[in-house]
Amino acid sequence: MTLVAGVDSSTQSVKIVIREAETGQLIREGRASHPDGTEVDPAHWWSAIQEAIALAGGLDDVSALSIGGQQHGMVALDAEGAVIRPALLWNDTRSAKEADDLNREIPNIAELSGSALVASFTASKVRWLADHESENAKRVAAICLPHDWLSWKLSGSTSIKDLFTDRSEASGTGYFNPSSSTYLPEVFSTALRSTQPVVLPRIISSREFGATTKNGLKIGAGAGDNAGAGFGIQAEEGDVIVSLGTSGTAFAISSTPTNDSSGTIAGFASTSGEFLPLVCTLNAARILDAATKILNVSHEELGDLALRSKPGANGLTLLPYFEGERTPNRPDATGILAGITVTNSTQENMARAYIEGMLCGLADAVDALEKAGVSIRRVFLVGGAAKNPAVSKIASALFGREVLVPPAGEYVANGAARQAAWALSGKEKPPVWNLGEVVSVKAEATPEVLVRYRALRDLTA
Repeated sequence: MTLVAGVDSSTQSVKIVIREAETGQLIREGRASHPDGTEVDPAHWWSAIQEAIALAGGLDDVSALSIGGQQHGMVALDAEGAVIRPALLWNDTRSAKEADDLNREIPNIAELSGSALVASFTASKVRWLADHESENAKRVAAICLPHDWLSWKLSGSTSIKDLFTDRSEASGTGYFNPSSSTYLPEVFSTALRSTQPVVLPRIISSREFGATTKNGLKIGAGAGDNAGAGFGIQAEEGDVIVSLGTSGTAFAISSTPTNDSSGTIAGFASTSGEFLPLVCTLNAARILDAATKILNVSHEELGDLALRSKPGANGLTLLPYFEGERTPNRPDATGILAGITVTNSTQENMARAYIEGMLCGLADAVDALEKAGVSIRRVFLVGGAAKNPAVSKIASALFGREVLVPPAGEYVANGAARQAAWALSGKEKPPVWNLGEVVSVKAEATPEVLVRYRALRDLTA
């Protein structure tokens, strides 16, 4: 039996699954936590992945491994491969001004990279480093992303020239063209305000290995977390995946690239060679976490309460910008709960309003993809929050269409494992795994909820 491993190094934790390469059968798994914050020393990721591997029984019998990871984060290395400063993560909004500056300085940035820049993008963080920590900027000899750094560390190499990545991850930097699969050196040097030589990870395909450890473990290209999740649920062209994690994303598998200068849609690349137009919101599952704390209930109880309320929460509307927002680009925004009266101030209405508020932003995201010409055949709902029956039912009502909920699982880690199996097989197409039953959810559409939400969103712009 040939085994492969897939890793999901996310914002909050690292997960590893070990599966049989041909069938996808789960053999064992492990998990470890990451520290909170938007600025993290990568050493914490390294210790966490070691703990997760140990809890999963080690890798001695594993033939290949691939890592999916949180996108955009900036890991700056010096010439010796040492980390210069804590990594700035995707959800660190301090570089919002720098993103605006770069968009003005490079007015065709969306045409070049597929995306207008916001604070999340690596290029914005590189400019922040140049403007606020000039001495650190001068020491930069390589820039990579979290999953790139972990793949490199696992390889055992100490040379920054051995860094590697895939096009899905590189497409989130802002200095990469997903159509040509090449870096944009002029964009990078503009961001750094310097032409000093800087190593960027070499791009390899999902069917390649970037390194082999001294113990013979092959390390695959890896992927950005959203691309990895899409690959993990075996999405195809015409599928839209709505993911409810720390952030909320709606992304599609598309044969054609997008170039949205408004900044709403990011023109990323997929794991399997297509494109991955994506809309991201900063506020997703943590909105539900906040609701459980406010109401002093479990997530299951929160869903039960919400379903006892009417669509529209009897007039309560939540604008869920608890941690600023990326889409729309409001990094300094805060949340608003509007329409409160003595009559509707109940646990049931509060629960419903929090779930609806979280999902309305993602309903806007699905609409934006469709308006951009993305073909939508099916909508998948994934992520921890998708397991709640109330969330999937309310999502169907707000999206105005059937949603498909795959079985609970580590989608990003599964996608990474499937990628490792693909590279190991040497075949033209990736393996097809049976990972369980997909549940269909269909509810009556509730467009009036979106009307009220959008009015509040526009009023506070």
